[in-house]
Parts: sequence; structure tokens; C-alpha cells
Amino acid sequence: MRRPLWAEGVLILAAGPAAWGQAAEASLSFGRFLFTDKTIGELAGSTGSSLRETLKLGDGFRATARFSINSRKFVGHEFGYGFQRSSLDFASQGKTGMSMHGGFYNMLLHAMPEGSSIRPFLCGGGGFMSFFPPGTSAFSGNGFSKVNVNFGAGLKVKLSPIYGVRFDVRDYVSGKPFEDFFLNVRGMLHNIEVSAGISILF
Repeated sequence: MRRPLWAEGVLILAAGPAAWGQAAEASLSFGRFLFTDKTIGELAGSTGSSLRETLKLGDGFRATARFSINSRKFVGHEFGYGFQRSSLDFASQGKTGMSMHGGFYNMLLHAMPEGSSIRPFLCGGGGFMSFFPPGTSAFSGNGFSKVNVNFGAGLKVKLSPIYGVRFDVRDYVSGKPFEDFFLNVRGMLHNIEVSAGISILF
């Protein structure tokens, strides 16, 4: 018996993801970030004093949301947002919490074609990171934004046609923030992400 035309269309749509391979991926990752050069600058001493206090950024927690599109068999493009909970460390007063928000784009070069169960990859791209001093929030408008470049590697593992896991290591390189607040703010800041997450595949 010949199937109706509409039934043929339903079958084609249902089989589409399997026939065309994985087209996109949305993921949420959690992990740590580490600064390789934690020193930010110096805080001038009280009036009449030549003493200066060195300030440092503290390592902390990172959450990252990503959306990836496979444009070619081995090539993908990824857009994301990252939130970090850090601290500003004063030698005399201890640590005080602060937050960081950023967006980024990456090109991904996979070692295996789309649809493969295991896909190691290399990545590189650019974006920005906004640093919010202690006592301020992302809605205060008092953040210090820095353009960055980033590069790294990762591994995607396909658990089912819908779900997967991923592991990422990335280095976000930018200038140091708070140059209007502190003295001797110079050099580059390496913000290294180590994370694992779960993905939804399309």
C-alpha cells in the first residue's frame, strides 16, 4: 500500500537528525578558573606614608553556557557566556568577593567528524570580560571591561542521540583591570578555565 505524501514527509523529518548528523549543541559547564599572574597592582598607603600594599586576584568558581554550530564536517562555531566568582586579596585586610562576567566566540577544529561519539577539538577566538569591584554588581555599571583572546582544547563525548558531556581547558588572555583605582597596573592576565559540563545535541 502506498503511503500518503504527508506520511512520507513526517518520516523524513523524524529521520532528519540521524540522516544529517549533529547540527548544533547547547551546553552548561562548571569548574574552576586559575590566574597565572595574580598581582593586579598596588594600593597607596595613607597620607604621608610611602608604604604600598600589593593587590591580587583570587582563583574561584566558573559557570559557562555555550551554543555551538557545526558548519562543516570538522569545523564548528561557538558562542558563550561565562560567570566567575573571584576575590580581591588585600595583604592587610584579607579577601573580599567580586564577580566577573564575559562573552566570547570560538572557532572549533574537531579531530573527528560531526556525529562521532568522541570528538577531541582545538579552539581559538576572542571576546570580553567585565570585572566588577567588591560591593558592585553587573547592574551597577561600574565594571571594568577588557577585550581578550582565548585558546584551548577539549573533548566532547556523545552519550545518546540527545545528550553528551564535554570537558574544556581554555586560557583567556587580557589586560589587567582597575587601572583607574590602583597603581602600577601592568602586564597581561591569563585566566585559565578548567571545566566539565553536560550538552543537549540537536
